[in-house]
Amino acid sequence: GGATTEIAMNTVRWGLLSTANINKRVIPAIRASERGELVAVASRERESAAAYAAQWGIPQAFGGYDALLESGAVDAVYVSLPNHLHAEWTVRALERGLHVLCEKPFALTTADVDRMAAAARANGRVLAEAFMYRHHPQTKAVGEWLRAGRLGAVRLVRGTFSFRMTDAANVRLKPELGGGSLWDVGVYPLSFAQYVFGGPPEWVFGHSRAGVTGVDVGFSGLLSYAGGGMAQISSSFDLPWYTHADVLGEHGRLVLNRPFTGLVPGERRLMFVDADDRAEQVPVEEQELYAGEVEDMHAAILDGAPPFISLDETRNHVRTALALYASARRGERVYVAEIGE
Repeated sequence: GGATTEIAMNTVRWGLLSTANINKRVIPAIRASERGELVAVASRERESAAAYAAQWGIPQAFGGYDALLESGAVDAVYVSLPNHLHAEWTVRALERGLHVLCEKPFALTTADVDRMAAAARANGRVLAEAFMYRHHPQTKAVGEWLRAGRLGAVRLVRGTFSFRMTDAANVRLKPELGGGSLWDVGVYPLSFAQYVFGGPPEWVFGHSRAGVTGVDVGFSGLLSYAGGGMAQISSSFDLPWYTHADVLGEHGRLVLNRPFTGLVPGERRLMFVDADDRAEQVPVEEQELYAGEVEDMHAAILDGAPPFISLDETRNHVRTALALYASARRGERVYVAEIGE
């Protein structure tokens, strides 16, 4: 009767496409949200899906991703598959009439980004890239400082994200699966620079250090933006855990101790350092790191709000990463306009 229709319109039923490690961060965010419900998980093997569902208390388990997509049990899926499978399964989900939150990197080519965006348009469904840190009040506070002009002209953004990859069998080390540190964690400082400068760079210069499997276990990039802004980004799989970002403007700088990852309560995190080198902490509202991206999907699906991270922005993340990889291969600067037009 009327009651069930009411529930259906006010709640997004989520399914997880894969049993990836990142799910453990998104599951609590869906459960804590007011309008989301986690109802299903799929894995290639029925047994692993069932075991995962039991472990996390998820009502339904599916052997095979198609089985979940065709079940009618969910309204939206979170795609946390290995990088090279993002495009294929996102398109399949959209064609089944499901909304998709796709883990970064969204896709490995601009052609795939365009195919995904076209499927979202054709089926009238919400599609967004899961950059959780962009939805956090700390990142939004940086945006407010920039819009208010408090740093003056921003000349330089620096960002880094490193961790030690100890598992030699990890998909992130396999070139054919879209492995590499830039695709995995370098896209965080890359996307942060685009956020600060309001779009992609004009040109980039990339330098990569290959590991035994051939993927970049270390990557450094220089990004040159219209109007003279520059960014320096780096990523690594063979250094201890470290994230940091700075936004340097003519009136001072913002310093982010943990720009992309869970914040430690009570720890200094967002600082403003003025032109006289005086530091002050910028207050940031507490929020669970993954809550924002889930709530943003709910607003898009249930209220028709535009997703906070547009597909145009996502396309520019992918183009810029591809330009950096091309530059590292060629040993010369690459103009982003060359990529995927």
